Amino acid sequence: MGRVSVSLQPRGSAEVPVETAQVARAAFPKGSLAIRVRDELGALFTDEQFADLFPVRGKPAWSPGRLAMVLMLQFVEGLTDRQAAEAVRARIDWKFALLRFEAGCRWGVTECDRRGMPVV
Repeated sequence: MGRVSVSLQPRGSAEVPVETAQVARAAFPKGSLAIRVRDELGALFTDEQFADLFPVRGKPAWSPGRLAMVLMLQFVEGLTDRQAAEAVRARIDWKFALLRFEAGCRWGVTECDRRGMPVV
């Protein structure tokens, strides 16, 4: 099976979607680690920081800035790869930290390889 080349289309920094922020703050009135990280530090990692590591052509890659945030939260919370993938899919505080709000998040447990990375 051949390798698939991926490219990066940096999205720049964005704001937390209003609906995500409202739900996250209602669900965690005292905050959570993921919410505090986003509130106090903003976007820790931007796609632009990783742009030189990607070829110009190829399938769009999952945001390396978001992936770096996932790995940091996973480490701090002591989660397995599967638990981190589940947190991305299900936890509103992680969605807040990752600037996500999708009805059907594509990065579910069944779409991760053995290291917990999104399958392309």
